[in-house]
Amino acid sequence: MSATPVHRRKGSMTESVKAVLWGFLGVRRNADYQRDVARLNPIHLLVAGVVMALLFVATLIFIVHWVAG
Repeated sequence: MSATPVHRRKGSMTESVKAVLWGFLGVRRNADYQRDVARLNPIHLLVAGVVMALLFVATLIFIVHWVAG
């Protein structure tokens, strides 16, 4: 397995979002993880992870305000 430079990796943002979702659930096969490490752009993963974490927190805040209000 050759190391592809980060700026030349061809993984799409959609694939990155799917990988982050599976990571949030905590169910990921090792083969899929290895494929993602070799293919996906770490910048895309970082952006997807931060955005999804913010959406998760915002959803929790909304639910708490809805139930308490």
